[in-house]
Amino acid sequence: MSKKAWSKSQVLRTTLIYHFCRMQLPGVSLSAAAFEKHLERTFAIFEGKAGPQATWQAYLDNLYPVDWYLACACLDRDRTAWTYLFASRAGRADCLLVDALRARAARLYPRDEERQESSVTEFWSHLLVSESPGSVPVLARYDGQRPLVPWLIRVFQNWHISQLRHRAGVQSLPEDDVALPLEAEADGRWHEAFRLAAREALEKLSEVEQLILGLRMRYRLSQRDVANLLGVHEGTISRQTTSLRDQCLETISQRLLAEGWTGDDLSSFVLNEMGSLILDDPRLSADHLARMLAARGKKLPT
Repeated sequence: MSKKAWSKSQVLRTTLIYHFCRMQLPGVSLSAAAFEKHLERTFAIFEGKAGPQATWQAYLDNLYPVDWYLACACLDRDRTAWTYLFASRAGRADCLLVDALRARAARLYPRDEERQESSVTEFWSHLLVSESPGSVPVLARYDGQRPLVPWLIRVFQNWHISQLRHRAGVQSLPEDDVALPLEAEADGRWHEAFRLAAREALEKLSEVEQLILGLRMRYRLSQRDVANLLGVHEGTISRQTTSLRDQCLETISQRLLAEGWTGDDLSSFVLNEMGSLILDDPRLSADHLARMLAARGKKLPT
């Protein structure tokens, strides 16, 4: 539907949406012409799925305008828009989008940290660049009819499930179960029990252990990079990282088991949840890490 076919009410409504989005996302630059172009593009996506009954009113009635505006600005490579996207938070856990993707990657590729990290990196790269010639980048497939962050997580999950299903010897994964939130009981009692135990474990960490954990988790530095930054041997960082992981599993698992936890995949639960807790802990914040490094005459990675 071209702009020439818009009624006066449609023009007024879209104009209001445009200015509303600009107010909600200050600093994001999307011209009125680009806004209209994206509206026509995404309505065509909606129309292709809804069929002949698709109407402009129905499209706008179900539009998530701010999410849609953000995705369009990211497609136009607006740097502020990407800053907003990176800062987006997901679900009831209220964790960063990238950490939600990492948690799902951990469940899709258990005990394969390299594949977990590469799967997230690959996904980010395909937000703007198509996976193969003739295909459409991920963000260009978003029509704004669902919230952006849950939609991105679902696309990530489904894409990797499809890959796993096509591998020889790998059984189909239960699409409704993989990487979805834990059961309500886990979200309540067990989630709180875990957080209490995890906080206790973090309080026991030495300053060096806080640095290693923060640099590995927040900045995703390799063991070699951490060793070079702190001026120690890589083997030292490797041993301390292993010790931290084992300490985390032992301390927290013992507490949950003592309280009656009988669920499956306890290690995965602990490791997945730990990521968001670490990133929210003030002792492992960017500012605190910077102060600890400064005391050693070091600087945070850029």
